[in-house]
Amino acid sequence: MLFRSMTDERHQQRQQRLKEHVDARIAAASEVRGILMVFTGNGKGKTTAAFGTALRACGHGKRAAAIQFIKGEWPNGERNLLEQHGVEFQVMATGFTWETQNRQTDTDACLAVWQHAQRMLADPRLDLVILDEITYMVSMDYLPLEAVVTALKQRPVHQSVIVTGRGCHRTLLDLADTVTEMRPVRHAFDAGIQAQQGIDW
Repeated sequence: MLFRSMTDERHQQRQQRLKEHVDARIAAASEVRGILMVFTGNGKGKTTAAFGTALRACGHGKRAAAIQFIKGEWPNGERNLLEQHGVEFQVMATGFTWETQNRQTDTDACLAVWQHAQRMLADPRLDLVILDEITYMVSMDYLPLEAVVTALKQRPVHQSVIVTGRGCHRTLLDLADTVTEMRPVRHAFDAGIQAQQGIDW
């Protein structure tokens, strides 16, 4: 009984120290503005995390919009749901760029949907803008890095942005407030399990 009470007391002291540390960090975070988040890395879940954030924003009555640079016209469960809640989607017309294999067509399609992205990034009514898979557009030179950086820097101060995709350019990583790198540990597809509607897309 004595051992248990000592253990309980130590646990309570440790939790109190943790609470004080967390409370101090919350008190120190006094700046209020939109943030730039980057979800990158070779693991699954970057787009899922972005649209999960959009769902959270909608749940709090905030306005969100999304650009999809790669997934094209594939069936999209997140889009099916979020459009019902007023989230505007603009999708790059050519779909998966590694299937089209036509650089000029892809560049034109990228620049066309980028016009919508620029409009969204300048819209003070939007609280969150998702630039899904934009990292590929930059790395493939379909979209000038400078144009992306300028639009991000000039957006309304309250607006948050999520950039997703593998191989994010160092400049965008340095500009970001929050960077999350998804790391693959195991993937069902590698074991021959098919991607499933409602789970994988």
